[in-house]
Amino acid sequence: MILNTYLTFIKDSFLNIFLSKNYDLFYVVENANWSTDWDGKYIVDNLNKQKLIRSRITTTTFGLRNKILHFGSVNTFISENGPKIIHPSNKIILTWFHVSPNDPRIKYIPELNTKAQAIHTSCNLTKNKLIQLGLEEEKIIVIPLGVDLSIFQPCTSSEKLKIRKELGLPQNKIIIGSFQKDGNGWKEGLTPKMIKGPDIFCDIIERLAERLPIYALLTGPARGYVKKRLENAHIPYKHKFLKNYPDIINFYKALDLYLVTSRAEGGPKALLESMACGIPIISTSVGMTPDIIIDLQNGIIIDTDIKNSTEKIISLIEDNEKLEKILKKEIEAIKKFNWEKIAIEYFEKIYEK
Repeated sequence: MILNTYLTFIKDSFLNIFLSKNYDLFYVVENANWSTDWDGKYIVDNLNKQKLIRSRITTTTFGLRNKILHFGSVNTFISENGPKIIHPSNKIILTWFHVSPNDPRIKYIPELNTKAQAIHTSCNLTKNKLIQLGLEEEKIIVIPLGVDLSIFQPCTSSEKLKIRKELGLPQNKIIIGSFQKDGNGWKEGLTPKMIKGPDIFCDIIERLAERLPIYALLTGPARGYVKKRLENAHIPYKHKFLKNYPDIINFYKALDLYLVTSRAEGGPKALLESMACGIPIISTSVGMTPDIIIDLQNGIIIDTDIKNSTEKIISLIEDNEKLEKILKKEIEAIKKFNWEKIAIEYFEKIYEK
């Protein structure tokens, strides 16, 4: 892992120096094959495809001068020791998806007011939080995450049955999905990452399983806490860590519901992906959810009250007519979040300026 990271740094440094003149925008990613890396890929690919600005992805800013540098997550620009030292000829854009409580990087916000040309975030909740913490409001630009509607699409009932068979999933269960990293670290993840709400997820699943035939479908690394809770409650589940991001599409299509129980989010990306696949989204009011979801119209918003949330989910499962209406509005609402359209927003609201 360390060797691969070092080799990537060497390769990108070389390309930065020798290809710099061919590009105006460099989108900086974490080199972890993580969610934000795919955001960068979609943004850059669509900017180039539509000939809006010459762009490429990199994991380092070494060798770059007189460029727009968009740091795709706060981790790529600020550490506990402060912001990276960047050549002053470059213009700095930083994406900050959500602000964690007691994040030591918060103390560097006054420095961002002078160093960054713009701070991008995906939702108004984070925008308001950053303003409260001292970031200048005029620097903040809200552009939501996008989704690739060419591959994230609804499937028919017969296709769903086929996909479940291929994935070794039961046909007679209510399958609820959770595709994220919600344990601390990158190993088993037995210690829960509370901001992602794995405890709330398990509490709701356990209550649902008392009355309904529930099956949990999990992806993502460090899911040990959730898996242990499900095993202790004798709730059947399947977990698979997907190394190839597009493989997640069939996992969505196998679902009956997708459940987000986070306490804070920048997206979540699953909000858009599940909607695009025609899977009812049930989410706490985090990240982009209140910007996109109208409760019981194009999705379902729950809170951290386990009993009330469980009853709301059960009433939805038992009302097929209501569920169908929600799905129709959900699929209609997702159309404006295609990455092609979102990339234009990045250009017009940030890069063009």
